[in-house]
Amino acid sequence: MRPFWIGGGWGRMAAEKQDNDPAQGLALHRHFGGFAISGAIAFTVDAILLETGIRWLGLHPLVARVAAIACAMVAGWLSHRTFTFALSTTPSLREFLRYAAAAWMAAALNYAAFATIVLYRPDTPAFIALGMASFFAMIFSYLAMRYAVFWKGRR
Repeated sequence: MRPFWIGGGWGRMAAEKQDNDPAQGLALHRHFGGFAISGAIAFTVDAILLETGIRWLGLHPLVARVAAIACAMVAGWLSHRTFTFALSTTPSLREFLRYAAAAWMAAALNYAAFATIVLYRPDTPAFIALGMASFFAMIFSYLAMRYAVFWKGRR
């Protein structure tokens, strides 16, 4: 099967059979509640490590953010498998690599937004910049996870 970004992209994938949708059969509140919980877990890991890097290690916010994002990505993968999509299949390296690719694309978007805020509005607290940047990345992440990472037809 060709990668999702070749040969029709997101639109083609969305038009595929509904039984491939990892959210199929999950109650809306359960699915989006799981997404919120998983996002909160990843955000908390990110925020704690960002603040630790800045306050305790004396790192610049842009440097501290790199390690924080990497750890938050792993926490996000495991929690989204469990809480957002309620997968019963065994995690695979292939799935993790898809998740990592999507997460790093989201992280790049997140980091770019964070850096833009920090550099152009230096008086903005790092935590506020983190929240604003994370909102933009959240939308991208959800779409990538649902239609590329955990898509049942891709196992």
